[in-house]
Amino acid sequence: MDFNFNMPVELVFGTGIIRNNTGKFKLGQKALVVTGRNSAKLSGALNDVVFALDHEAIEYCIFDNVINNPTMENVAEGTAFGKKNKADFVIAIGGGSPMDAAKAIAALMTNDIDPIDLIGNIPTNKSLPLIAIPTTSGTGSEVTPYSVLTVPSMNTKKSFFSPSSFPVVAFADPSYTKSLTREITLDTAFDAFSHLLESYLSLKSTPLNDVVAIEGIKAFASCMKALADDEVDDRIRSLLMYASCLGGIAITHTGTTLIHAMGYSLTYFKGLSHGRANTMLMGEYLGFNMEHEPEKIQNVLDILGFKSIIEADDFFNLGTDEKPNLTVEEINMYTQLAMGQRNVKLNPRKVIAEDIKGMYQRIFGGAK
Repeated sequence: MDFNFNMPVELVFGTGIIRNNTGKFKLGQKALVVTGRNSAKLSGALNDVVFALDHEAIEYCIFDNVINNPTMENVAEGTAFGKKNKADFVIAIGGGSPMDAAKAIAALMTNDIDPIDLIGNIPTNKSLPLIAIPTTSGTGSEVTPYSVLTVPSMNTKKSFFSPSSFPVVAFADPSYTKSLTREITLDTAFDAFSHLLESYLSLKSTPLNDVVAIEGIKAFASCMKALADDEVDDRIRSLLMYASCLGGIAITHTGTTLIHAMGYSLTYFKGLSHGRANTMLMGEYLGFNMEHEPEKIQNVLDILGFKSIIEADDFFNLGTDEKPNLTVEEINMYTQLAMGQRNVKLNPRKVIAEDIKGMYQRIFGGAK
């Protein structure tokens, strides 16, 4: 067998880890802290980072204006702020949006290019060193080189990556997720599961990567009852963050597949969270790929304790009050956009436009 496996991120996992590892913040003279408006503060992560920086006598400035699903304009604003303050390394605190923005900002700080030029290209110069601190258990972005940005001119989300976009250090402290609502806890957990599942089924999967994905799926399975009963304690939070990190490691090597390609439009046009958009597609995705990967999909169903794909679909609609109805025009547009995503080509079963259109119609039926 032939495969590559590279995990250059130092992952520090556990409660209270930042205050016990302040020396790992010595990546430069001045840090640009990139975060959103609230999560870094509410979680306590920002306080811990400030403690670490003060303890090591490192200067810092804070850009706390990252929006959900950051745009090119948003990362350009953060880059200008970082350059003005002469920062020489970056610290990302938050969910997927701050980490996506931070990776783009770290690249733009060293490359004099338009943010749109990041898409589909590897920047010439290395990014600034990056520390990543997740406050959700979903994206796994703390251990990946990927940054997903909203591109209004393309009506969708697009990603870029560079070998130097891997964080140098990731601090995964499950206690930072205690301030999350049940809705966000569910949506981010479902996002992590979609990463694990899609990586396991990807055409780029390898035996070693399958081990990582299955370990993450088992961790997620241990959390399912607690998620359903809204009884998420410290042990469950730790397992969810573990699953999320494993999902990030897994998709680093395989990418995602059809779920992500179809889910982007639901987030961009309908405002659904990324994880929620993904899981609305789960049942159709499993059914579509079953004949091509029956052993793997049955293995996943067995680990999760489901007797059928229908049971799985019911679980992954946990917390979904109502699905949007899509018009024929919307379905046609979303299908075109999904077919334009690179990850469609990694799906285990070959995908054509009519396949995607049929899935959208069956899930979001009533289209007129």
